[in-house]
Amino acid sequence: MTSTAAPARRRATGTPKPAVITGVRLVGSGLARSVLRLRVEGAHHVPASGPVLLAGNHSGVLDGPLVFFLSPRRATLLTKSEVFVGVWARMCGWLALIPVHRGQPDRAALKAGLDVLQAGGVLGVFPEGTRGSGSFESVADGLAYLALRSGAVVVPIAVHGTAAALPRGRAVPRLRAPVRVVYGAPITLTPTGDPRARSTVRDAAEHLRLALVDHLQGTTREHS
Repeated sequence: MTSTAAPARRRATGTPKPAVITGVRLVGSGLARSVLRLRVEGAHHVPASGPVLLAGNHSGVLDGPLVFFLSPRRATLLTKSEVFVGVWARMCGWLALIPVHRGQPDRAALKAGLDVLQAGGVLGVFPEGTRGSGSFESVADGLAYLALRSGAVVVPIAVHGTAAALPRGRAVPRLRAPVRVVYGAPITLTPTGDPRARSTVRDAAEHLRLALVDHLQGTTREHS
């Protein structure tokens, strides 16, 4: 009789280095602006202090790096655990990225994200859970859970053009491809019941999804 061991949970092996984070943000922002035809709008919507959830749509591999580079405040990002391998796991730790094991409840990631918010920080989340159409057709309950438990406002981010700028199978972005990053007005959740109850979290998640879709569709019309 054989048993199948559960796969090891991937984690960051390096510890956060503020100087590295600052340097990567500066260099990354400069490269993005020089390689892409980049427009950033509405950054004033990100509160200057207090806990903030940045919630972006996810249609291209550039979405995460752009949010990390361009956020007005330094943001900790929830990042797919597949990245946390070998030397990359150390670098992810230096950048304070939090691994998320997709396709399963990840209480460790939620706790780490909640710790960031309860300390008054900024947490970047792609609530669709994986790269796809980027239309917010579904939003994971984790975003609402984090907002309800921490009291953080949710700032929607609509990212346009990244799928075309760096299509699947291409190693480098297309030079001067148009990309637009638009921050929306903050959303404050008011719980409809016990904030720990699953029904409350699901109601809040749907409220957030509709607000994110509204922001995305509004900026899509402006983009077209």
